[in-house]
Amino acid sequence: MKLYSYFRSSAVYRVRIALNLKALPYETVPVHLLKDGGEQLSEAYREINPQALVPALVDESNAGTEALTQSLAIIEYLEEVYPQPALLPGDAACRAYIRSLALAIACDIHPLNNLRVLRHLKREFGVSDDQKDDWYRHWCQTGLEQVEKIVSRNARTGRFCVGDEPTLADCFLVPQMFNARRMNCDLAKLPTLSRIYDECLRLAAFQAAAPDRQPDAE
Repeated sequence: MKLYSYFRSSAVYRVRIALNLKALPYETVPVHLLKDGGEQLSEAYREINPQALVPALVDESNAGTEALTQSLAIIEYLEEVYPQPALLPGDAACRAYIRSLALAIACDIHPLNNLRVLRHLKREFGVSDDQKDDWYRHWCQTGLEQVEKIVSRNARTGRFCVGDEPTLADCFLVPQMFNARRMNCDLAKLPTLSRIYDECLRLAAFQAAAPDRQPDAE
């Protein structure tokens, strides 16, 4: 497999975790989102992913499969083709709950803090770096506090977001918590998510997926 990646991208981080949990070997193909105006904007990369976003995954063992895009779609593909260990366990209601946690992060938190959104705020509205960081922290903290309320009250919560084995939800939680800590968000209201984050980081699959462990890390 080839994973088109930027070491600090939280969307790629999710996929790295899933690949590691499933013990699937892959080759990292760096796509620097800042160098030369953004390598993701090159014509060569747009042939792989017309959205000019990372990640993209090419599973060369599955003949005829085009490059896969969007982290949730990629991980669900991995779940279907390489089902063990399961990242979407349980019955239909449990799997829907796991997806809801992942989507709360992927759709409600991450897009507001995406690099291209932050760049637009600076370029088109003239916000300062401090204002940009305040924007980031506001939406990150607001979203994670909402997820905290859900997870802290749900009977499915165990060592991880759901039960005592990592699931899709943890693949999405860890990169967002990493970003929250990196941006000095106030995590005082996130005791459950902070505990789960720490539990995840005890596992080799999560450790190996960390941004500073990637070949293109700066």
